[in-house]
Amino acid sequence: MTVIDPNLILYPVFAMFFLTAAVLAHMARTRVGAVTRKEMALDFYRTYDKGEEPEQIRRITRNFINLFEVPVLFYVGVILVYISHQVNYWMVGCAWTYVALRYLHTYIHLTSNDVLTRFRVYFASGLVLLVIWSSLLVQLVRTG
Repeated sequence: MTVIDPNLILYPVFAMFFLTAAVLAHMARTRVGAVTRKEMALDFYRTYDKGEEPEQIRRITRNFINLFEVPVLFYVGVILVYISHQVNYWMVGCAWTYVALRYLHTYIHLTSNDVLTRFRVYFASGLVLLVIWSSLLVQLVRTG
C-alpha cells in the first residue's frame, strides 16, 4: 500500500463542515428574512407548532437536519480510518466522492427538489459510505 499523508482524509471532513455551515447560514438568513417580511410569525420558532413554515424554509430546515443524520456515519468512518492508520488514496477518493454527492444532494434539495434525482444522489452517497466502511473492515482484517 502506498504511504500518503494521513491528513488528506481530513479535508473532506472540513468540506462537509463548510457545507453544513453554509446551509445553517442560508437557513438563518431565510428565516430572519421571512420573519422580517412578516411571512412567518417569530412565535412559530418557540415550539415549532404554531402555524407552518413556507415550503422553501421547510426544505432548507429538512436539508440542515439531513446533514446530521447519515453524514454522522461518514464522520465516524473517516475518524476510524484516520486513527487506525488506514488512510490511502482509495479511502481519500471515496471520502471526496461522498462529500461531492452530499453537495449535489443539497443543491438539488434547495433548488429544483426533483425527488427522484435527489433520491438517486442520496442512494449513491449511501453506497459510497458502504464502500468506505466495508473497505475499512477489509483493511483492518488484512492488517490484523
